[in-house]
Amino acid sequence: MNSKIVPALMLAAALWLAGGVAMADDDWGWSKRGPDVAAVKNDLYRDECGACHFAYQPGLLPARSWQRLMDSLDNHFGENAELDAATRDRLTTYLKVNAAEFSSTRRSAKILRSLGGDAPLRITDAPYIRYKHNEIPLRFIRDNAEVRSLSNCASCHTRADTGSFAEREIAVPGLGRWDD
Repeated sequence: MNSKIVPALMLAAALWLAGGVAMADDDWGWSKRGPDVAAVKNDLYRDECGACHFAYQPGLLPARSWQRLMDSLDNHFGENAELDAATRDRLTTYLKVNAAEFSSTRRSAKILRSLGGDAPLRITDAPYIRYKHNEIPLRFIRDNAEVRSLSNCASCHTRADTGSFAEREIAVPGLGRWDD
């Protein structure tokens, strides 16, 4: 079999197993630019992971970060989030196949470049994410009962669940629209 066909078939099989979520920017029907990161389109991921916290888009971290996270679910930031093997494997495949290095979105590419080969466990440890939030006073985050942490994306990014993190769509709870 042609050596270029085998990897393509393997990727197609992984996408099928993971719920098939890889989409080109044109498929979103938004602007030609497309979303900042591809929205979560996997119900299993949304149900399992989104039950406890924001269902972070896979394009916010590289595959090696997602693998590290899924390998340590017994101590998931101080909580036991273990899953049965079949569910864990399906979610790991979904996250890795749709990770930053396989995304065609601009923000995923910027996050990936900022990592310089690192594989952080926290999205908020990505230099690009830190840079994008560097002008926000800590009191607006840490001291805000409705935010508390940069990891609480959806508290300020009003369309985070769609993959849009545009500045014009930011509203800090108790403070209103953010405009720097």
